[in-house]
Amino acid sequence: MQEKIDTVRTLIDAFPFIQGFRDQLIVIKYGGAAQVDPKLKAKFARDIAFLFLLGIKPVIVHGGGRKINETLEKLDIETSFVEGQRVTNREDMEVVEMVLSGAVNKEITSMLNHFGAKSIGISGKDANFMYARPKERARFGYTGTITEIKAKILLDLVEEKFIPVIAPIAASEKLGEPGYNINADLAASRIAGEIGAKKVLFLTDTPGVLDREKKLLCTLTENQVEALKTDGTIQGGMIPKVDACLEAIDTGVEKAHIIDGRIEHAILLELFTSEGIGTVIKKEQK
Repeated sequence: MQEKIDTVRTLIDAFPFIQGFRDQLIVIKYGGAAQVDPKLKAKFARDIAFLFLLGIKPVIVHGGGRKINETLEKLDIETSFVEGQRVTNREDMEVVEMVLSGAVNKEITSMLNHFGAKSIGISGKDANFMYARPKERARFGYTGTITEIKAKILLDLVEEKFIPVIAPIAASEKLGEPGYNINADLAASRIAGEIGAKKVLFLTDTPGVLDREKKLLCTLTENQVEALKTDGTIQGGMIPKVDACLEAIDTGVEKAHIIDGRIEHAILLELFTSEGIGTVIKKEQK
């Protein structure tokens, strides 16, 4: 009986958070181990379906770097990275689009539909809702920088009770161009700002932003993030993630979260508990 009472107490504790997020848009960047481990994949899909059934409006942006690397290796195509971003030549671009818009995107939508969420998989090429230009053609090839998001297309899908599952492939304004490979973190932050999301969550393979003693920093402001970048505490692969967070809150998103996707039910723990489990980045208090 006590176990049942504890379960009810947990639900009651979560009730204010559920109320606060109902009817709100929340963008979730899905990647890392949570996108690879079969057990975590199923739990992620169930958790998103749970949010959907509670009246929360999730929008998923996914990566797929590991699957892309595996496929390129099987095809004996070499790939390289500059500043943590993939150099995408025309041959690579065909594989990137095939993997992201095809295999990865459809697997996610299928899992969400299985658990009762009405999801639809799209890329930026669908209705040309996301345009991009070359980041630096000479250095990055067909890796792009977003120039436009047609937010109404996504909002219309949400209004029709769909969960958009977005492969970060952008359209080109030039006829005959194959499109552009977009960093999924940056795509998630830009989309969150454009559609007026309340929050954006980045699932990673780390607990969040750590200090020099490797302890979790639970809450950071813009100025604190910049200071930690300057003194080298934030470095390497964490830099593009915090930059994506800063871009999101700069465009009106209330809070950006970096959380450990290796933890079961990480999204629910972050949203529905007072402490959360990761790092929250927000605007300075005025």
